[in-house]
Amino acid sequence: MNSVLQRVYEIGIIPVIAFNSVDEALPLCKALMAGGLPAAEVTFRTACAEDCIKKIHEELPDMLLGAGTVLTKDQADRAMAAGASFIVAPGFDPEVCQHVIDKGGIMMPGTATAGEMQQAMNMGCEVVKFFPAEANGGVDKLKNIGAALKTCKWMCTGGVNAKNVNNYLGYNQIIAVGGTWMCKSDKIKAGAWDEITAMSREAVDVMLGLELGHIGINCADEAEATKTAETIANLLSMAVKVGNSSIFVGKKEFEIMKKPGRGTNGHIAILTNNVDRAIYHLGQRGVKFDMDSKNVKDGKTIAIYFADEIAGFAFHLVQR
Repeated sequence: MNSVLQRVYEIGIIPVIAFNSVDEALPLCKALMAGGLPAAEVTFRTACAEDCIKKIHEELPDMLLGAGTVLTKDQADRAMAAGASFIVAPGFDPEVCQHVIDKGGIMMPGTATAGEMQQAMNMGCEVVKFFPAEANGGVDKLKNIGAALKTCKWMCTGGVNAKNVNNYLGYNQIIAVGGTWMCKSDKIKAGAWDEITAMSREAVDVMLGLELGHIGINCADEAEATKTAETIANLLSMAVKVGNSSIFVGKKEFEIMKKPGRGTNGHIAILTNNVDRAIYHLGQRGVKFDMDSKNVKDGKTIAIYFADEIAGFAFHLVQR
């Protein structure tokens, strides 16, 4: 994927916004950024869309901007001139698609059938929009289509919310979802920016699904590891499973190393729904990563260590 689409994938959730006035543009985007969502699809449903995109692009350059509900070539031209990095349409109009592609833009046309998706792919659209997602059969429909269109990638919008977001993002051909649940129109009109920040942060946390995987404890040798494992197992009434380099206790909640491993005292594994997205979002929160430790499978990161220890433990992210 090109750099814009890679960033769409890493952010994962793209807020879809219909601004009522230009005055809303900066405070809303600042609220989204503070909550961990530095992206917006600004829809051309309202007359101020172009001016909002321009203002955000000029004053918040780190905000990833797309233009949505683009119906004509003229709207596409105005959106790209204002600073939109990608163009989204509710339907598939070959003429508008080709126009954006010919101008070097990124086009995500709205599609609902395999035929529309195939035509868009053949035109050069790397990612297509699936809209309205829930009304058109949701992720189950895309899994059926994806079995045939294996290189097709989707951004899904329409009916996606906090309860089903991971159903969509858990399918590897879906790179992102568009949503409004973190920036509802009534919250925007009320200027409830702190609430929007909190809902954005909650959306990111739900998407990442971070939780403790296991704790690794370093031991000097196999004898110490065996004693440590037996002590924990007896204390907590857990089973012991001996491996080549470590001994697991319980359902792998504890990993007792037979010789010192990474980390002064050991390591702590944090499970996540998507390691690539966790790298991006935790990076926004100040976490630095040891990029040389990255473990990649089928083009996606499945594990990576933090650059710095915490209380003598090496932390690493692991794909759930």
